[in-house]
Amino acid sequence: MKIESKLDNYKYEHELWESGINNVAGVDEVGRGPLIGPVVTACVVLPHDFKLDGLTDSKKLTEKKRNEYAEYIKEHAIGYSIGIVGPDEIDEINIYQASKKAMILAIEDLRKKIKIEHVLTDAMPLELDIPTTSIIKGDLKSITISAASVIAKVTRDSMMYELDKKYPEYEFGKHKGYPTKKHIEAIKKYGLIDGYRKTYGPVEEIIKERKSNAFSK
Repeated sequence: MKIESKLDNYKYEHELWESGINNVAGVDEVGRGPLIGPVVTACVVLPHDFKLDGLTDSKKLTEKKRNEYAEYIKEHAIGYSIGIVGPDEIDEINIYQASKKAMILAIEDLRKKIKIEHVLTDAMPLELDIPTTSIIKGDLKSITISAASVIAKVTRDSMMYELDKKYPEYEFGKHKGYPTKKHIEAIKKYGLIDGYRKTYGPVEEIIKERKSNAFSK
């Protein structure tokens, strides 16, 4: 039975289900832009009768809605998993490769629990031994990718709240590590703590500036 949606965000899933492919995984990442912390991905497989009105790209939802939806998705999904690549590795292999690696980690972890027959990604080509479809703006067009984006976002935000408890002066709970004006000011005032991505422009500039000041003394 086809479920109607205003955004038709079941389109890709239904095409695959109707072709006899049952377990369709959606995967998405969060955390490419922040100056600190890991990139986090989620991989989700939903049942064919899954329905959650309003589920879309996590960035378009309020934090309250994201948290509510994340719990609902975890409770009703056939399975889900998380993939994480930390800041040191992001610096080493770049954020694009780190995002791909985190996605593959999440997929491979879920494959240990259930059989995945097809993977939908948000505009990210992946080298896998199972069929994959890369969808431009997939977090808006695929309910499964939307579900993955919500779980990934809530997971990474919770990490930032934990960091905020340890270092309240940086206000990680507010900006989640993104390069806001106040965040940059806090780095300049309090310095760099473990977890900053040293190859990211604003952080790299601060490191160079401090080295330059040290040499000039």
